[in-house]
Amino acid sequence: MGKRKKSSRKPAGPRRKDPLETNFTCLFCHHDKSVSVRIDRKEGVAQLFCKICDQRYQSKANHLTEPIDIYSEWIDAADAAEREASSTRRPVASSSRPARAPSVASDED
Repeated sequence: MGKRKKSSRKPAGPRRKDPLETNFTCLFCHHDKSVSVRIDRKEGVAQLFCKICDQRYQSKANHLTEPIDIYSEWIDAADAAEREASSTRRPVASSSRPARAPSVASDED
């Protein structure tokens, strides 16, 4: 058996952590990076707000909560509110008469 070749890999060291986003796109006004998230870990509260349209959302936070978590919760809460609003709306009144079939002109004369 021969000697092992030296690996060209770099030695394992501390990995560089890329910071997570803290500014996001607003669901309501669609402006990029207009939504900011602030987390107060002592109080256990996270606040999200849009600088453009002033939409706000507040949620509980713990020591593991990140801004992307609050943004995801906001999206879920907005979807749930939209589904609830659409299910509680009264259906539009419709006529009891069936719709008339469109008339088709024939080429026969």
